[in-house]
Amino acid sequence: MSSLVIDGVDLFYHRVQALDGLSLEVAEGEIVALLGNNGAGKTSTLSMISGLVRPKAGTVRWGDRDLAKLHPWDIVGAGLLHIPEGRRIFSTMTVHENLLIGGYLVKDQRLIRQRADEAYELMPRLAERRAQQGGTLSGGEQQMLALGRALVGGPKLLLLDEPSMGLAPLIVKQVMEIIQRVNEQGTTVLLVEQNARAALRIADRAYVIDGGRVTMSGPAAELAEDSRVIEAYLGA
Repeated sequence: MSSLVIDGVDLFYHRVQALDGLSLEVAEGEIVALLGNNGAGKTSTLSMISGLVRPKAGTVRWGDRDLAKLHPWDIVGAGLLHIPEGRRIFSTMTVHENLLIGGYLVKDQRLIRQRADEAYELMPRLAERRAQQGGTLSGGEQQMLALGRALVGGPKLLLLDEPSMGLAPLIVKQVMEIIQRVNEQGTTVLLVEQNARAALRIADRAYVIDGGRVTMSGPAAELAEDSRVIEAYLGA
């Protein structure tokens, strides 16, 4: 059984401190939301888990693995897949080609095709557009494609950075429902999201961070009723 445990992490960009003693945990099978204003350290947290930046102090563990000592590609190989803000799909490749490239570390071609078919089943809109170039898709469709590409890699932990950004409310609802279904199929999720209402609706637990440290945490349903969270992130 693998959990993500971040303990007492300090992270700097040159002399600017992005994370200050950050501690949080994501248990296997959970959806955990990470909330906070711009500059709070949310994206830095995901980048650190993915090995894109290294902490100066503290530990980042996935089960018995010390992620701070692994290369980013080894972290992907361990099943931790990161969908960054902005989706970053390959715009001149077709939907199907984008999906298949998500399995670049998977040696079994049959398994890659099976996972692509499962992504199409989960998101029929992608199946309808499998021959289209990724750059011709709408924002919501591109977010679905980014999710599908990650699923072909067989994630154990999915790191999502602002999946609802720039999407219409109806599409946000669809994307969040897809994330829920992915979780129900066995993938643990750490969700960074400015749309706190949407995130708390699907999360099991949530952390609020400010200045690179946790300021609040608890069951998502409880935080959604907390007056401080309502005032800061949910409106009246």
